[in-house]
Amino acid sequence: MFLTKKYISRRAILRGAGAALALPLLDSMIPAQTPLRKTAAAAPMRFTGIFVPHGMAPGYWVPDKVGTGFEFPPIFKALEPFRDDTIILSGLWSKSAEPPPGVTGADHWVAAAYLCAEKPKKTAGADIRDGTTIDQLIAQRIGQDNLLPSLQLGVEDPGANSSNCGEGYSCAYTNSISWMTPTKPLPMEINPQVVFERLFGDGATPEERAERRELDRSILDAVSQDAASFKRDIGPSDRARLDAYMEDVREIERRLEIAKKASLAAPAISVPYGVPISFDEHIKLQFDLQALAFQADITRVSTLLYARDLTARVYPESGTNTGFHAGSHHAENPERIKDFSKINTYHIKCLAYFAEKLNRIQEGDGTLLDHSLVLYGTNMGDSNQHLHYDVPHVLLGHASGQLQGGRHLAFPTKTVTTGNLLLSILDLYGIHPESIGDSTGKLSGLV
Repeated sequence: MFLTKKYISRRAILRGAGAALALPLLDSMIPAQTPLRKTAAAAPMRFTGIFVPHGMAPGYWVPDKVGTGFEFPPIFKALEPFRDDTIILSGLWSKSAEPPPGVTGADHWVAAAYLCAEKPKKTAGADIRDGTTIDQLIAQRIGQDNLLPSLQLGVEDPGANSSNCGEGYSCAYTNSISWMTPTKPLPMEINPQVVFERLFGDGATPEERAERRELDRSILDAVSQDAASFKRDIGPSDRARLDAYMEDVREIERRLEIAKKASLAAPAISVPYGVPISFDEHIKLQFDLQALAFQADITRVSTLLYARDLTARVYPESGTNTGFHAGSHHAENPERIKDFSKINTYHIKCLAYFAEKLNRIQEGDGTLLDHSLVLYGTNMGDSNQHLHYDVPHVLLGHASGQLQGGRHLAFPTKTVTTGNLLLSILDLYGIHPESIGDSTGKLSGLV
């Protein structure tokens, strides 16, 4: 470690014309001879909540044994390199996604229930109501000193390839999985360019940002003079870490520029400006941006909506051209179930990409993955029958040493609600409500 008599603030940033670049945690931000856990630079915990509709293929996702030493099932195979960071949960009951007694419909229109375990009010008007989601409760606890208390991302335009609302339910319930209050859903941003500017813009006007793009100047170019001066005052390991971080930023800028040009070159396709046409490129950009935002401590809380209910989207990289929603209605046909599992398997490969990204970034006494908790799940079990019990969930990360991975936790069918999982997650962040949504207590055996 490079020792100095005075240390750099964790909030230090590089500035340039119309741009600012937050910095990752550096050794120079830690007072000399001071244990990391006792400093303001101690690695904070992060949280990511990811929702995927339509469940998973039966027979392809539940491990062969409970506890440790299980074989990774086909859908989760991509997570095997992260066995020690992974907890698979089976048997949970997404009761909040079921229609209320005497009410029809609802289960294709309630993605908003995923992070609050509360049934949305059935209304197509302005009087929407659901629960405050756990990402926002966590952001209120740990995110108020960050540039962005939370970050909400999506990978699908509400108006493309999806039926957004119906059967008397507002579009708000499928358009957002993040709710600041029971009546205030937060929009999920699908444009990586917009996300990038939210993370690294510094009060510049849209005109200035556009001019910078037209001149092919990156944010790194704008802060290069400040960066050169900054690097003179830090040690060799910090210089290497800063160089690697800035190269990550530059690579994302390069890919965003390619995505922008690709969108403009295909005007017949309904894709918003700057959004990649390829899901694979899009999801990886969103994951890269989340990792950068965590690394620079711009935000500590994020949510990601993989797809909207009833989406007809096709994922060529999965090995099938079957649409997502169509594939979920497999009619119990073994070949169609296998075909559907290819989509689920591909989605988990994308999740593994995020895990690898977090695991490569060193921070303090571990990695970003060590200091994070990633929740990935759905609200359907058997999607063919629209059943909401035995729903798949997986946790990644160690929540700063609080969770032990390499486990499969199985719960009795239609007994333990997903609200209990949410209550347990809040507990890991020092938030201790008596209940959330339909919870009846914390999960046994999680911690």
